[in-house]
Amino acid sequence: MSNLRPFNGISPRLGARVYVDADASVIGDVNIGDDSSVWPGAIIRGDMHSINIGARTSIQDRSVLHITHASDYNPGGWPLSVGDEVTVGHSVTLHGCNIGSQVLVGIGSTIMDGAIIEDRVIIGAGSLVPPEKHLKTGFLYLGSPCKPVRELTAGEIEYFGYTATNYVHLKDRYLAENTN
Repeated sequence: MSNLRPFNGISPRLGARVYVDADASVIGDVNIGDDSSVWPGAIIRGDMHSINIGARTSIQDRSVLHITHASDYNPGGWPLSVGDEVTVGHSVTLHGCNIGSQVLVGIGSTIMDGAIIEDRVIIGAGSLVPPEKHLKTGFLYLGSPCKPVRELTAGEIEYFGYTATNYVHLKDRYLAENTN
């Protein structure tokens, strides 16, 4: 069985130069932008709503990305949207939320249904973003539930581009090795 699987007649769509590890699963209505990467054990399941992942975004090992289905409790449901140059750390859960561009989601964090994360945000390891919480641009957030700790430094803002480029180079090495 392939790790890229259709569901309900909709197959995942991959942009140019996308790397999806053989031990990852991408299912259904999922769109992944150019130069992005999905690492071992990650599960991206667009079975009852859509998932859109931007360009130069890295979904790390054992992360789970899912949606919130439409129901009487939430008639529209919540798709999952992840912007450009986002680094999703190891073992992160993203569920029916909206994440802007240039965001770092720390290892083991959980972002819940309807949460909105603006551009240029760092969410520290192990943090919980509760349902429908709105995180404003330019801050480091920590805790469970997360709270703003301080404004980001110029170095941290520059780091978003660095880490995105680092993972683009790494996935290029994986693609080259797996096509030889």
